[in-house]
Amino acid sequence: MTRHTIEASEKPILDIFCDKYLFRIPSYQRPYAWTTEQASELLDDIRTACGHSGAVADASPYFLGSIVLIKDPQDPEADVVDGQQRLTTLTILLAVLRDLSDSKIGAAIHGYVCQAGDPIKDTADVFRLTTGKRHVDFFRKSIQTIGATNGLPDWRQFKDAPARMVENAAFLREKLQALSEDERRRLTMYLAQRCYLVVVSASDPESAFRVFSVMNSRGLDLSPSDIFKAEIIGALSPHLQDAYTQKWEDLEDALGRLRFAELFGHIRTIHRKQKMQGTLIAEFHEHVHTRLQPANFIDDELTPYADAYEEITDRAFQSYKNADAINRQLTHLSRLDNFDWQPAAIEVVARQRSDPDFILRFLCDLERLAYGMFLMRSDASERIRRYGRLLTAIQAGEDVFADASPLQLTNDDKRAVRAALSGDIYTVTRIRLPLLLRLDELLSGGSAVYDTPIISVEHVLPQNPRTGSQWLQDFPDEDERARWVHKLANLVLLTHRKNSQASNYDFAEKKQKYFSTKSGIANFALTSTVLSESAWTKGTLQKRQTDLTDAIETLWRLK
Repeated sequence: MTRHTIEASEKPILDIFCDKYLFRIPSYQRPYAWTTEQASELLDDIRTACGHSGAVADASPYFLGSIVLIKDPQDPEADVVDGQQRLTTLTILLAVLRDLSDSKIGAAIHGYVCQAGDPIKDTADVFRLTTGKRHVDFFRKSIQTIGATNGLPDWRQFKDAPARMVENAAFLREKLQALSEDERRRLTMYLAQRCYLVVVSASDPESAFRVFSVMNSRGLDLSPSDIFKAEIIGALSPHLQDAYTQKWEDLEDALGRLRFAELFGHIRTIHRKQKMQGTLIAEFHEHVHTRLQPANFIDDELTPYADAYEEITDRAFQSYKNADAINRQLTHLSRLDNFDWQPAAIEVVARQRSDPDFILRFLCDLERLAYGMFLMRSDASERIRRYGRLLTAIQAGEDVFADASPLQLTNDDKRAVRAALSGDIYTVTRIRLPLLLRLDELLSGGSAVYDTPIISVEHVLPQNPRTGSQWLQDFPDEDERARWVHKLANLVLLTHRKNSQASNYDFAEKKQKYFSTKSGIANFALTSTVLSESAWTKGTLQKRQTDLTDAIETLWRLK
């Protein structure tokens, strides 16, 4: 009877991308999905931990997370149960570093991407990571092969995993090219020697999936908030502990366990004002001083911050004035796919509750800043630094509405946002729906309500007009069509799923069968204005582009 094993150990990258492992992504895994957001965070964190001086061997180690494998201890082949996004991105990073290096260093780095064959043993080269079958050839040709990242294709011609692979490679290449050769060499050495993964290997699938389930379980783990509770309540005088335990648990019940745990990360940010470098527990201990006056922390920080966080996330602010307008602003902000703006909002809502005029004005400008940074493609590190400066200004009592405040867009920021608005909005997948919903509500005078389960973004002028269609007569120049197809002016909102066949209808038929109220669209202002047009031409697009960008530029004071 076979005796199954489970092994866990912390290993540096040089002992993971080596001959002991040949990673395979099983077909049941979801495709590669990390965006430049995650790639940027990974690179920024590694660069920060690497530092700029001293011996790499003496630099502080950096923990990259964990991976779970199905692997026989005697066999290098390993099926990846958890960690494929991390392993794939690390492979992309190594490939880019390889292709930017001289031949000697590049060959050494390629050893981490590909296991060299042995002519004596008659073995061939084998790439250390094999992606899912659908994309394995693409990944090898576009990323893993020596020199591949020197001539990357345009990621926009691909979809899903291939697009993410190439886009991340191009992004990392741009960032790394800006470094000197010595800086890249130091970064490579640090990555190989001082960056660690915890590798959990189970010899049978059942054990591997059980390990994965336990590691990703939310309900039973001891969360940081549980640890903080024991420490802070334990630091109180015995006669106060029961009363403050009840306060603590009431706050946790009101927010729910998950949001309550998230709140402590936001409180850390309110104090630290920088991206987390270590663990939440370690940084909370260092920067949030709770033990000396634990009752004051619960009364003066935890309670008002918890109340503010609940109102922000539920969009349920209550006040004698401006409550509806404030909750609308919170709804606009909630549509973004990051929560980096929340600590500043928590601080203002908690501390300025008696001044709803200030809160409303602040949230209007916070929306402007948050959407502006999103349109400028600011990465997580840039956003956190900007919001950190804003928190400093708030807590110092500075005028956050002054031109020089971190809350306000600079002239360079405004130019960048205007340029983004005039660009191909449809291709910026994470911003297009929030932006169009915000613009639609603006055009509707604030009366729009979006409570449908499906809202999609659709083109009027289709991406691929049918042969012989009216579209090709109205837009005979292919380059001209390409210039307009993804612009703001050509986009509308629908409440039904896209239909690839219907999306290519000529304009008159499209209005009747696809954009009409009979098709079940909501009363979107963006879409209803299209229905009033008799034709969809370059002139129509030019006027609509001007009208739409003028509206949002006026709202956000971009001129």
